[in-house]
Amino acid sequence: MIKKPQTGDYSPFAAGYVGLLGDNDVIAMLEQQMDYSYQLFNNLNNEQGLYAYEPGKWTVKQALGHMIDTERTFAYRAMVFSRNNIELPGFDQDIYVNNTDFNNQDIKALAEEFRSLRRANLYMVKAFSDEQLARTGIASNHLFTVAAFVFMLAGHERHHLNIFKERYGIG
Repeated sequence: MIKKPQTGDYSPFAAGYVGLLGDNDVIAMLEQQMDYSYQLFNNLNNEQGLYAYEPGKWTVKQALGHMIDTERTFAYRAMVFSRNNIELPGFDQDIYVNNTDFNNQDIKALAEEFRSLRRANLYMVKAFSDEQLARTGIASNHLFTVAAFVFMLAGHERHHLNIFKERYGIG
């Protein structure tokens, strides 16, 4: 079981994601989320995917696209930091979402992309040694451990699943 990262292993912003997880087994959580999210989004049609809970907010498809982008980004950072201490730039989620036309993509294809990406990331995460999980790097001008990014993968998804339930009425 991967030990939960301590304060100082991630940025203050990331504390919101890590804090959502309690002391649960993060690998089991990542696996459960993969199946839950796939079913959740795969059961929607494209019209439902275009729903935004208020003007100016992301549609379901855009929010799912953001989850895909962030899954890739956090996993990439974990991989890079597991290999060597390095510094990586931040990323602007709004620029990423606004420069991709998620609304014209099929919701079922997005659901499958997220599931496939999570499945691949689980192979990587399960292969990390304890030494690799403790390695660090700098992202967005903050120190992170590899383990922190593993927990952030699950915490970021939990954060958005909460939003889908509370604001979109999905889940």
